[in-house]
Amino acid sequence: MAKAVLVILKVLVILICTGWIALWLLKPTDLWTRKWKGAEESAKTTVFGYYGLNFAVYTFPLIAVAIIGLVYLDLKVKEPRSRQAKVSPGVIYNPLVVNGFIGVLSAIEILAVFLFVLFLAWTFYARISNDFKKLMPVKSLNLNRWQLKYLRVATRCGLLSEVCLAFLLLPILRGLAIFRLFGIQFEASVRYHIWFGTAMLTFATFHGVSTLFIWGVSHHIQDEIWKWQDTGRIYLAGEIALVTGLILRILQSRPETCILSARIFPSKAIELILPKDPSLKFSPTSVIFMKVPSISKFQWHSFSITSSSSVDDNTMSVIVKCEGRWTSSLYDLIQAELDSKVDTTKRIPIAIEGPYGPDSMNFLRYDSLLLVAGGIGITPFLSIMQEIASAQNSSKYRFPTRMQLIFVVKKPHDICVLNTISSLLQNQSMERLHLKLKVFVTQEVQDGRTLRELLTDSSQVQTVHFSTECSNYATYGLESSLFIAALAGFASIAFLFFLICLNHIFVPSQKKASKPSKDKTPSWVADLLLLSSFIMALICSALVAIILRWRRLKSESPRVSQKDGKATDIETSSALEEHEIHFGGRPDFQDIFANFPNETAGSDIGVLVCGPESMKESVASVCKQNSQGVQMGDKKKKPHFNFHSLNFTL
Repeated sequence: MAKAVLVILKVLVILICTGWIALWLLKPTDLWTRKWKGAEESAKTTVFGYYGLNFAVYTFPLIAVAIIGLVYLDLKVKEPRSRQAKVSPGVIYNPLVVNGFIGVLSAIEILAVFLFVLFLAWTFYARISNDFKKLMPVKSLNLNRWQLKYLRVATRCGLLSEVCLAFLLLPILRGLAIFRLFGIQFEASVRYHIWFGTAMLTFATFHGVSTLFIWGVSHHIQDEIWKWQDTGRIYLAGEIALVTGLILRILQSRPETCILSARIFPSKAIELILPKDPSLKFSPTSVIFMKVPSISKFQWHSFSITSSSSVDDNTMSVIVKCEGRWTSSLYDLIQAELDSKVDTTKRIPIAIEGPYGPDSMNFLRYDSLLLVAGGIGITPFLSIMQEIASAQNSSKYRFPTRMQLIFVVKKPHDICVLNTISSLLQNQSMERLHLKLKVFVTQEVQDGRTLRELLTDSSQVQTVHFSTECSNYATYGLESSLFIAALAGFASIAFLFFLICLNHIFVPSQKKASKPSKDKTPSWVADLLLLSSFIMALICSALVAIILRWRRLKSESPRVSQKDGKATDIETSSALEEHEIHFGGRPDFQDIFANFPNETAGSDIGVLVCGPESMKESVASVCKQNSQGVQMGDKKKKPHFNFHSLNFTL
């Protein structure tokens, strides 16, 4: 039954998206213009009004997709994991273009970019061709025909800039349902935001410069600028985005908790042990956003979770590479507590938002896994390895039994971060899982120490426990998808309600007038109505969310206890001798990929890489060559490498 509901919801999302896209494709045509004007005239005399019609047609489908997507994700999470079959990403998700300028692009990303460019081209062509057919001279400007055409082109480029602006903020909305449906994580979608922003600025710059140029050659630039300010529409996207960010920050804010303990590594990296609610579960590669008020009351920084909720119910950990200003301040704060000679250390209050992560672990369900990490890019792999190790004795999971970790560092002391998974490297209590580690130290030659000595030298790691005598709460995570869906629906209904009320109060009714007025409502009135409705709806939603969250915190959230901050020590084992360490060079990925199938079992291999862009491109190039070879040769004899690029956060 649940599976049928999931299929119905997914089909419904696809149908709404298809209809919404078709609407935007039809919008530039004359047929749509005639039909839309008739609908506008009819809507003016109804309770919805003109602006309610715009909201229902252009905005509501997107909100409906978000709500349905959240319901889908909530039901999918509740589905037993044993029923979640292994899903191979296939060729469309493997690297197709590997370029130093644009990065690594898969076939599905190239298709999406092509379709969006095609949409922009169609919109521009439909508009500009109609403009050229009805080209009329501007009374206030003395322009010839080519200048008029150029002015129309500049105007339509402004329209393309607005289209890009409409999509600009979508990729950076954390937890957006439509992206989670396709398995796109927040950190990976940031580059789509950059693409939209670059396109928007390009079109907007051409629009502004070209318009000013035409006004300049007609010697009316000063008059036109003032007229434009009086009669043109000033779009409030920036102001709306600012208000949205402020109110959503209130919604997403968390009660303060505190750091239980910290471990300082010689590579100027620190591991923070944080309290969490036992009911909080998260997937590997999840990230949290953290604020330390004693450093900055406004700065939030994202960090990859290095622990597994399947292993530890009461704590979670992150590793921070302290190189920037904020992270260096955090390092100095913890180091000062370590250096202090007082018996009791003070507590360090923090605020946590998240975790955000994938809704399924299908990207881990392969015969074997090849993990490639560079520097602090090891952090998401620490949680992956702990999750897989904890699931080996469970029949509900289908995870690989053989893994190989390629860890590339600059200095030998950078290896110390692996001490958090020392028990896995020693193969303790893991009969069904085999993990092999290959470390490459690039900037130093052999100094006589073995990998075992580097990993087991616990004297290099310092531990400090902090006071937790506070009445704060442990981290309990985000609200459920159903709660967010209900809140989004409530906010949409409230927005429409306020918009209808304000529209009937401030916009003259054509129904009551004896003679319809030909004067249109000024655009600034429409802007104020939209913004006012938006603010009031968000305030109401924020109040509802805060009240419900306060009641939940009061009844459910546990207090922080000192015992949760216990750090584990590592032991020595002869099993460490199986692992390898290489000095003075980078790994040869061609050789590694050629030998890996012989060292492991299975033909379906997952390749996960996290590190510098140059490393990602090198690994992607090898996967691309292998994928092309499989397509041309015999798939049964050649292993298939499935490429996944992870984004670490500091």
